[in-house]
Amino acid sequence: MTRSTAREIAIHLAYQLSFTELPVEEFLDQQLSDERFAELAAEDDLYADRPNTKQEAYIRRLVSGVAEHAELDADIEKYARGWRFERISLVASAIMRVAMYEILYMADIPQGAAISEAVTIAKKYETPEVAKFINGILGSFARGEVKEKD
Repeated sequence: MTRSTAREIAIHLAYQLSFTELPVEEFLDQQLSDERFAELAAEDDLYADRPNTKQEAYIRRLVSGVAEHAELDADIEKYARGWRFERISLVASAIMRVAMYEILYMADIPQGAAISEAVTIAKKYETPEVAKFINGILGSFARGEVKEKD
């Protein structure tokens, strides 16, 4: 499994967080189980391989981080000028939350890589217009946050 695949799985799980009342650790334990991967592999090739220990830790860090940092939604709205957060699809917001978490809290992930991967994943699940929208928001976010940190 590549890091890109692990990131895409993390985005799936970040999206699913919107629909569960489970604590994030319990949710991740269920979703990252051998049984759940076997179920999902029949539906989606993304789940054909189980993540190794390092990949699973990366997925858990991303999803837990997104769950712990609800302020990422305010960041999305801040940089989505003219759009209320409620108008943005849950898939698009999950993609942006994961990328923003990587940009802010994972120094080992280059900002450009986080944005590029997010846009690539967006092109798979959203329209080209939404992928461009995500690219614009994440680019503005990265530039704004880097300036604010300086």
